[in-house]
Amino acid sequence: MVDLRVPEKKFRPEIEGVRAVAALLVAIYHIWIGSVSGGVDVFFIVSGYLITTSLLSKIEREGRINLIEYLLGLSRRLFPIAFTVLLFTTIFSILILPMTAWKQTIPEIFSSAFYYQNWQLANTAVDYLAKDNVASPFQHFWALSIQGQFYVTWPLIIMLAYFAARKIFKLPVRKTLLAVLTIIFSVSLGYSIYITSTNQPWAYFDTFARVWEFSLGGILALLIPYLKFKKSISFVIGWFGLAVICFTGILLPVSNVFPGYAALLPTTGVMLVILAAENGSRFGVEKLLGSKPFLYLGNISYGFYLWHWPILIFYYTYFGTATVTYQGGLAILLGAFALSLISVKILEAPVRKINVKKSKVRLGVILTTFMLPVIFVGISWEVYVDQSQKSSEEEYTDASESIKVNADIESIEGDVVEDYPGARTISDNIIAIPNLEPMPNLINAKMDVPVFYEERDCFSSRTEKGVDKCSYGELDNPEYTIALVGGSHSGHWLPALKIVAEMQNLKIDLYNKDACRFSSDDFNGNLSKSCMEWNVDVMEPLLSDPPDLLFTTANVNSGDTIPPGYLSKWEEFEGITTVFALRDNPRMNEDPPLCVEKNPDNCSVQRKDALSAIPPWENTEIIPDNVIFADMSEYFCDDDTCKPVIGNVLVYRDYHHITATYSRTLAPALEKHIVKALESLKYN
Repeated sequence: MVDLRVPEKKFRPEIEGVRAVAALLVAIYHIWIGSVSGGVDVFFIVSGYLITTSLLSKIEREGRINLIEYLLGLSRRLFPIAFTVLLFTTIFSILILPMTAWKQTIPEIFSSAFYYQNWQLANTAVDYLAKDNVASPFQHFWALSIQGQFYVTWPLIIMLAYFAARKIFKLPVRKTLLAVLTIIFSVSLGYSIYITSTNQPWAYFDTFARVWEFSLGGILALLIPYLKFKKSISFVIGWFGLAVICFTGILLPVSNVFPGYAALLPTTGVMLVILAAENGSRFGVEKLLGSKPFLYLGNISYGFYLWHWPILIFYYTYFGTATVTYQGGLAILLGAFALSLISVKILEAPVRKINVKKSKVRLGVILTTFMLPVIFVGISWEVYVDQSQKSSEEEYTDASESIKVNADIESIEGDVVEDYPGARTISDNIIAIPNLEPMPNLINAKMDVPVFYEERDCFSSRTEKGVDKCSYGELDNPEYTIALVGGSHSGHWLPALKIVAEMQNLKIDLYNKDACRFSSDDFNGNLSKSCMEWNVDVMEPLLSDPPDLLFTTANVNSGDTIPPGYLSKWEEFEGITTVFALRDNPRMNEDPPLCVEKNPDNCSVQRKDALSAIPPWENTEIIPDNVIFADMSEYFCDDDTCKPVIGNVLVYRDYHHITATYSRTLAPALEKHIVKALESLKYN
């Protein structure tokens, strides 16, 4: 059988130009448009085209691929600049980033260094607890991680195709590889379209939803000898392809629909440019992209991509802004250009001159010296944060107890004084020692969550189906059972309820789903299909084994009425269970931990802006008879303001979720409401 023609391995100047365009587009969109451009997809298909051509030539020439030499050669090109950027970004993250971002940032150092950053971001993209995380200075390494995974697996795929063609099926190698790449392309694209439609935040970082782009580049490499066009057609498709690359980010909401079928747009643009250059014309696009300025920019595009993002993030942080001025953007571009130029000249170029075949050990040692400082600084930073957390836990282990770090302080004029009374300054009239650092400390504030988040089978994520249940308190012989039902705004009361359960011999059954409310209405599409299915499914366990009290929220945000969907749910329990509906806590205007760190005196919000003047049930006409309401707004707001720190305890871990520490200090106040509700059951 006749095999396909051998794809010619040669320098493609237009590809260097395309890389330059893609890197500039990525930076410009990040800096001024605040979106993504599709430029990363350009890198992916170019990588697929070049690596397939290179590896296929090698295996057909030598009959094998020396993986050690291949990986060393690859690392020789990638590691020097990548690990230099990682090192400097880590150091400046320690110096510039707020402490509230440290816990999020540290894992990304290691996921970037070991090329799994995309999976790290995929998990946080669908993690409800992480949805308020700010963009980290390492976030752009997700694309390099996918490329790294591709670089490692692609020689294995080509060797497998080569072995199958020569040893098993006795078929032409290049035709066999074309079949393999076509299968990978079809399966991956189909999966990409599916997962993008069902879980786009995850799909964006999913390697399997992106691998079709690399395989498409490989398919192009195999078929390009057969794709010949007239010069007039090449002229048109070349410039059209460049236009598609440049305007994809404007034509499509890339950040919401990619990868999926939408990524076919920029990848098609790259293919058209390469095809046009293969059949060049006098005024074709390859003349521009292959010109000296574009070749020069293409040569440093890798470093430019790596440097521009951390500079942008540090700009945001240092100047306390979410936008970039025209002058600031130019400064970022020039800074990234200068650093990439220096990196290429001083670091990359000398290392790339080392002969892989003759100097394996020397090259391995040099590459290791680039890696070790990053790992050392990252581990040192992580150890410091862990020690800080342990110190915080030792200093303050349970806000529901009267803990005194300074045991000699007992009273001032007969009043009880404590370091961290939190809400008990209001419920129990306890005085807080002034001028203490708030608890939880700002490094750990974002992670100060109810214990059920650590127990994976105790709650449903935003996309999971089914109902999970966990029980707390007195499990063997409880006097009463309380079902805590709803989303995170119900769940963040669990730390307080656990203490109440211990005091009152209660059992707490938790039914929780992320980003979901206990409602029969989807709030005009604001609640997901998965949430509404959960709301149907959760009724079965609640009605088959009814609790004595069903604890849930009474309203949404600062709403002044009870949503109809809440009321209809409560009606289903009439004659079965009493509903304990708690008024939702107020929300803050700024991220409280970050604000307290930077400007603690200006973080409060006006009560009138955070809470309706009248409790929502007083504005609701028809309420089921089985509902008891509770309002604990006084433990968040005084007559004028709602504060982020009360009794030296940080109230919020983000804009609207209570810290587990503050929740525990609410136990005495909540206990009074719960006891009153349970006593009313005796007379029903």
